[in-house]
Amino acid sequence: MTDEDPVQAVLRRLTIAFTDFEARLEATPLLRRLSRGRFTLEDYQGFLVNLRQQVKDGALWMSRAASNVDDDHLELRSILMRHAVTEHRDFRLLEADYVATGGAVEAIRGADKNLGSEALSAWMFHQASQPNPFGLLGAMWIIEGLGAIKAAEWGRLVRDRLGLGADAVRFLLYHGDNDVSHIVEFETMLGLVLPDAEIAARIVKTAQVTARLYALQIEEIGI
Repeated sequence: MTDEDPVQAVLRRLTIAFTDFEARLEATPLLRRLSRGRFTLEDYQGFLVNLRQQVKDGALWMSRAASNVDDDHLELRSILMRHAVTEHRDFRLLEADYVATGGAVEAIRGADKNLGSEALSAWMFHQASQPNPFGLLGAMWIIEGLGAIKAAEWGRLVRDRLGLGADAVRFLLYHGDNDVSHIVEFETMLGLVLPDAEIAARIVKTAQVTARLYALQIEEIGI
């Protein structure tokens, strides 16, 4: 028996999943080049193109998830809907960053998802379509955590490595500042669905799968 708070117990397991995720990301060719000073403008443009597709889908799967939350969890539904509204135009920031690097807006808007993005998108929409898709809280932990912990660091590295202006890294710097507050709210969301051992397991597994597919998305950039 343990007296550990159920929310804190899940957060501990999610932290382990995120640590594994960070290591997997840092091993991808794209982020190795960034950390070792070999990152190119073409690398950054490829990053923006591929991230745009995933970010655009984000508000859509969040809205779908909210629509499948039952009336016993109205507060969680409301939070998900607020997140969807807040983030539904974020992909436009990526487009603007891309144009600021010299890219054509038609190119980023017309690009296909890479293999990892296709798999990630299919997974997220599948999960969001389930009744009470509470497992997606694990996915949000991975994606929002990435913004809170890594986005600003990446934005500064890209800016400095490539000598870009602030208008070309707005998405990364913006999410580095704003996703921290989302992580704080995450603990509240967990409290709305826990304690429940089955839900806790779903949240952690969804985080693990999302991390694998997100890393695959980054791994596929520029190959």
